[in-house]
Amino acid sequence: MAEVSETVTPSSRKEKERRARFDWAGLRADLRAAVPDASLALAITVLIYWLLYVRVENGSSATIQIMPMLADADEFWMYWMCQAFGWSAMLWAYITVIFGLMRSGPRPRWGWLPAARLERWHRTTSLTTIGLMFMHMFFFFTDQLRTNQHNWSFGRSLWTAFVDVFVPGGYATGTGRVAILVGLLAFYLAIPLGLAFYLRHRTGPRMWLALHRFVIVVYVLSAWHTLLYSSQAWYDGAFRTLLWALQIPVAVLLLVRLMAPARPGERLRARGPGRREHALPFSARVVGRIVVVATILGLVAVIVTGVDGGRTPEGGSPPPWPEKWVIWVGLLLFTLAIVTVILRLRSRAAAAARPATPAESRAASPDGR
Repeated sequence: MAEVSETVTPSSRKEKERRARFDWAGLRADLRAAVPDASLALAITVLIYWLLYVRVENGSSATIQIMPMLADADEFWMYWMCQAFGWSAMLWAYITVIFGLMRSGPRPRWGWLPAARLERWHRTTSLTTIGLMFMHMFFFFTDQLRTNQHNWSFGRSLWTAFVDVFVPGGYATGTGRVAILVGLLAFYLAIPLGLAFYLRHRTGPRMWLALHRFVIVVYVLSAWHTLLYSSQAWYDGAFRTLLWALQIPVAVLLLVRLMAPARPGERLRARGPGRREHALPFSARVVGRIVVVATILGLVAVIVTGVDGGRTPEGGSPPPWPEKWVIWVGLLLFTLAIVTVILRLRSRAAAAARPATPAESRAASPDGR
């Protein structure tokens, strides 16, 4: 019996290897393209630090009302640098979400802003945002380490600062029990969901797109962390109200993106071909749109009523809400949603790759034969 040998051409071998590995070349290209973007972010961070420093020195800082022991801006410069990086990270998260929603929603009619440019800006600002978030955490870590060394040895101070800053749920006092947990979840979710683009050759474009849509949760957690824990927005006032108001454009863009996506195949259809091919079932996608509408109405209500969860200088700080177990349950449900999407898409891909049976072929043919 003659043996049939399978010939693998060099081009097919290279294509197979390309699909099996992480897209390091694409990541390096985006990192180089992000240099101007990151440089601008660093310049704005320095500007924010200067503004915070001046407000501490002239006594107008809202933070000093809460923590008067930080009134020496030179001694506590690491804390103020942490604050500066936090605000620039929040700004860049806002920008990258806007770019992403503009790219995946109805295309702007401006000729100078094509889809490819929007997508590149979205990727580079996403990388910058992750870097700014890490620097925010790093300076918080160094400030915690400096504080701890007044009471403990260097080894214990180092370990305690690491747990407080980098371990979800490790910070155990005050509002930070919830706020820092929320911020850490935002950071640790941003890394896989943001870098999933560079695994698209291995997972397939549909899987990457489905997973990347969950990245909006990272922004929600970041905004929640800011409103919950930022000492500059701790009390009721115009600045805190402005932060709430700025979330309305994001919510509106998200709704527009859901109602009129750039890809026709993502439109909401109860009937017709391809309606079962989506990563989420029809009912889940309807509920998602209803939730976004309710969010917009809630944001408007917050602006109109002025009830936004802020404190007053005369009143005491409310207890942290929700409890940490609620956040952990939410994370579990979020993880289950991602796993469901992955399994659903894999089953669809396996069904598409499976050869059709004779009965299925006859059913698909126009004359049924």
